[in-house]
Amino acid sequence: MASSTLSSDTNQTDTNQDFLQKHVAFFDRNKDGLVYPWETFQGFRAIGAGMLLSTVASLFINMGLSSKTRPGKWPSLLFPIEVKNIPKAKHTSDSGVYDSEGRFVPSKFEEIFKKHAHTHPDALTSDELSEMLKANREPKDYGGWIAALSEWKILFYLCKDKNGLLRKEVVRGVYDGSLFEHMEKERQSSKKKA
Repeated sequence: MASSTLSSDTNQTDTNQDFLQKHVAFFDRNKDGLVYPWETFQGFRAIGAGMLLSTVASLFINMGLSSKTRPGKWPSLLFPIEVKNIPKAKHTSDSGVYDSEGRFVPSKFEEIFKKHAHTHPDALTSDELSEMLKANREPKDYGGWIAALSEWKILFYLCKDKNGLLRKEVVRGVYDGSLFEHMEKERQSSKKKA
């Protein structure tokens, strides 16, 4: 699906958002700084996820991240995620590509492929992805394990190429915030052709 080349324009100063905020901002469909479950659902649909996956993801993501991004505020039954505070929701047992403040760490990104891309230096197979997830697990961090597994398996499902590979440029696009917009545009373009 997302096999064509992504834009390499990843300048953080464009919108004064760090990479993690850009990653999440795609789902802020009305650009008000808050992501509600229905916006997460719309974002997943926009990138080609089915109804069931979009529904489950929107509930899981918003219920899991809302309170973490709204420190000191009363819980909301609408489960909004505050984009500006998304680094507060960073989970453990991850790749470390985002630091604790949501900044992109290039050496950690390269490490993913140096350590785990055995078949192709610029792509991960399903087994290599599973190996990476297992290597990043922190002991007894079940919540972190589930979060990492969910994110990566959904990414693999939606973005693997026709050879079953998750390409490095696609993974980079997830981290720099460009992938989702690219996928939405690609999907809209293919709809117009049909």
